[in-house]
Amino acid sequence: MSKYESSIKQIPHSQRAVYACISDLTNLEKVKDRVPEDKIKDFSFDKDTVSLHIDPVGALTFKIINRDEPKCVKFEGVGTPLPIHLWIQVLPVSDTTSKMKLTVEADIPIYVRPMVEKPLKEGVEKIADVLSMVNYSG
Repeated sequence: MSKYESSIKQIPHSQRAVYACISDLTNLEKVKDRVPEDKIKDFSFDKDTVSLHIDPVGALTFKIINRDEPKCVKFEGVGTPLPIHLWIQVLPVSDTTSKMKLTVEADIPIYVRPMVEKPLKEGVEKIADVLSMVNYSG
């Protein structure tokens, strides 16, 4: 398994507010306009799943498989050609601020890694960037 982690993002909102938002994927409506259309296409979601298309990786769907309130939401790839898991960790810094890290773990064959590793690393960082800019207070 290969692991890709975002940098740690500081968020000016409480851990509970961030968790409440990321644990219900309908809240992605708040960030839909920030998704870079040249990188991510066919972005859709409901309470428990999110689907998108990332070149050159292709179409991906993630479903929430575990909610560990208030610190982590874990996702699993649905119908993906390779096993893939994603989780978002949120830790408190103070009563009004928190920090977040996004991690992707995928079983990528060695011969495919050169094609997908760089876009995957960039994608993880971009998603974390977008999530760090969300207004979690309302």
